[in-house]
Amino acid sequence: MRVLVVEDEEFLAEMIAEGLRRDAIAVDVAHDGRMALEKLRFGAYDVLVLDRDLPGLHGDGVCRRVVSQGLLTRVLMLTASGTVRNRVDGLGGVGADDYLTKPFAHEELLARVLALGRRARPTLPPVIERGGVSVDTARRLALRDGRPLPLSRTEFAVLEVLLRAEGAVVSGDDLIEEVWEEQTSYRTNAVRVTLSTLRAKLGDPPVIETVPGAGYRMGGG
Repeated sequence: MRVLVVEDEEFLAEMIAEGLRRDAIAVDVAHDGRMALEKLRFGAYDVLVLDRDLPGLHGDGVCRRVVSQGLLTRVLMLTASGTVRNRVDGLGGVGADDYLTKPFAHEELLARVLALGRRARPTLPPVIERGGVSVDTARRLALRDGRPLPLSRTEFAVLEVLLRAEGAVVSGDDLIEEVWEEQTSYRTNAVRVTLSTLRAKLGDPPVIETVPGAGYRMGGG
């Protein structure tokens, strides 16, 4: 899952981002509405965590743009006002999918982001399995033949993307788009390194196949 956090308070933005990253979510950050639109233009995000009271281009304007362009990105609106009127305006008036009042607990934010992320993707069972390898997306647990796998956040995310593809080839560019964040350096090399360590942890027989010139896929269907 990939999330864009738009919050002008930089400390709060980083707190939200780091909390989500601990749960194997790729997060990019913007601090104003125009920067958010630029990132949305070039990046495919499952969820937009959007502060409503942004300076310059208001959060309502960003949300309306997401809706008018028909993006699949789900919008979680953050606001300092918890009145019913503000909630109605945010959900109905500008098209946000959910609404969260500041201050909030990280656990509630995470639960709402995960729920919206599931709505942004085709419906799949919470446990995805292929070739004896499974991931439980709700518990963030990966198994090989019933054996728990000690995966890093990035390894888990790569494995989830490959399993979701259901045997189809996933290109390196698609993996970068789904898993890595904008600021990551040498991302193509990062894909190769992550796949190498993931394969080692999965063990034998190998289940991740390299398709020359195309990408990678999970075998053992």
